[in-house]
Amino acid sequence: MSRARQWVIRRIGAAGGPERGSISVFVAVSMVGLLLIIGLIADGGVKVRAVQEADALAAEAARASGQAIDLPAAVGGEPVRVDRQAAANAANAYLTAADAPGQVSISPDGRDLEVSVTLTRPTAFLSLIGITQVTVTGHASVTLVHAVTGDQP
Repeated sequence: MSRARQWVIRRIGAAGGPERGSISVFVAVSMVGLLLIIGLIADGGVKVRAVQEADALAAEAARASGQAIDLPAAVGGEPVRVDRQAAANAANAYLTAADAPGQVSISPDGRDLEVSVTLTRPTAFLSLIGITQVTVTGHASVTLVHAVTGDQP
């Protein structure tokens, strides 16, 4: 073997010394952290989309229930209010069609309606650390108004 080649082998072999391979441990630990951050971002997006969907479903169910007014009372000149049973049925029918569990509450005077929807969505990355799903709740409320101008009775 030539002197130059022996010198190169000595220099390369001595370069690592006792810390030879330590960069591999650093990269492995860094990759775990990076994957955790990517998982939080991806599954955070899942949660944001679920909240938006729950709010939209609650709003649509509230609108559907707000259409079920008590017609005999409204025609008779009484203040506008919902038919309690028809409003609850309309909201529940909408939620059932959307496959979303929820609750409908109607104020005692029948003018205010509130709908709450609870959705559960699976996680992709966080399931690796035991968080298999996220549960969110969406809310919407409707207040009945009278006339085209929006005056409240």
